[in-house]
Amino acid sequence: MNGNIHSIETLGTVDGPGIRYVIFTQGCLLRCQFCHNADTWEIGTGKQMTVSEIMDDLMSYLPFIQASGGGITVSGGEPLLQIPFLSELFKECKKKGIHTTIDSSGGCFSHSRLFIEQLDELLHYTDLVLLDLKHINRKKHIKLTGMANDHILEFAKYLSDRKVPIWVRHVLVPTVTDDPDDLKTLGEFIGTLENVEKIEILPYHKLGVYKWEALGHEYPLKHVEPPTEDKVEYANQMLTAHWNKTAKH
Repeated sequence: MNGNIHSIETLGTVDGPGIRYVIFTQGCLLRCQFCHNADTWEIGTGKQMTVSEIMDDLMSYLPFIQASGGGITVSGGEPLLQIPFLSELFKECKKKGIHTTIDSSGGCFSHSRLFIEQLDELLHYTDLVLLDLKHINRKKHIKLTGMANDHILEFAKYLSDRKVPIWVRHVLVPTVTDDPDDLKTLGEFIGTLENVEKIEILPYHKLGVYKWEALGHEYPLKHVEPPTEDKVEYANQMLTAHWNKTAKH
């Protein structure tokens, strides 16, 4: 089975515990204004790779990865657009005792029977989900990503109901995602989840601007500067205020 792969980072350190073999899949439904991987948006393109090709490459880094308590992370793009491929890949990883992580925005979550059946099989082989919650406010989420967030919040609840461990991630963008009322509401929502092991504030940066320009896109946040440390700490306090730490190991 082939996957549409954008790129691979062999020794990643920011996408889950330990050192990670990070696969960036090709294709995404969201159009986040701060996206630093805009070249992963187009669906159906990228390099075609088989599970065995990826496993062969992964095995050469395994001693470093496992010594650090790391594993494999599939990011994107949106990995859940290629669930059958992920299931086959993670099934092979579990045979080798490799920790498996998905980095997802939940943007393609659906209650359709086929999607849920495929998702449940994938989650059987998944140790951790890095869940990117872009915005709690529905209208602001549409403006920020081009899509409403109802199904994304449902995805978070779905993972909570099934006790799938998650790390919640929130990109803090000054004037866009740092409104105190929104942070408070997001913190309250996180407090309803029973599976949150960690909450990460990701400070906005401009590292992806050149990709937008190279693709011929107008970067919408060019005048926004990264948040101060005080803003990041405040956001962290708001998002962890109701955190159900019983899920934390």
